[in-house]
Amino acid sequence: MDVLTENFSLYGEGFLGTLELTVYASALALVLGFVMAAFRVAPVGSFRVFGTVWVTILRNTPLTLLFFAVMLGLPRFGLVLPFELFAVLALGCYTSAFICEALRSGINTVPVGQGEAARSLGMSFTQTLGAVVLPQAFRSVIPPIGSTLIALAKNSAIAGAFSVTELLGTYKTLSELGYNIVWTFVWIAVGYLIITLAISAVFNVMEKRWGVTR
Repeated sequence: MDVLTENFSLYGEGFLGTLELTVYASALALVLGFVMAAFRVAPVGSFRVFGTVWVTILRNTPLTLLFFAVMLGLPRFGLVLPFELFAVLALGCYTSAFICEALRSGINTVPVGQGEAARSLGMSFTQTLGAVVLPQAFRSVIPPIGSTLIALAKNSAIAGAFSVTELLGTYKTLSELGYNIVWTFVWIAVGYLIITLAISAVFNVMEKRWGVTR
């Protein structure tokens, strides 16, 4: 217990760092995931190709490699940002590929006739997707999106290796101070557990309210 009580501010700073990464990267992932899912089912071929390439590359690229590409590659093209923003960008883009596929699988559960009926009434693709297809698809993709965001919270630990303040990175300081490494990691695990259980609770409430009854 001394590890926590004597270093509460350090743990708190790491916890807030992980929480911020999770929140901002989740928002970016949801927005990009929605856009890419729309691209993948769009009637325009170039959009479908772009969405497919985006998902294929990011789903098959190790997240650590993506961090290196963003942190070290983008500054070479003149884009210099704080490491925290680079971490949000890497996490958000990576997770958006999985959000996209979850949404696309939900879109595929909506009967084709729904879209055809909407188009026969004169609705555009955007109107059909936003007003008819996605509201129905959303109900079936709540659990997989929740699981994906929980994975994002745990993946944020990689950011600590790139000088970003987050929970896992606190072990380096505590190890140098001579604290028991086992208890150091126990309290780190508790911090991640709090975040992931909070996400799980939110999506459980959403599923009970809007999810598909099975």
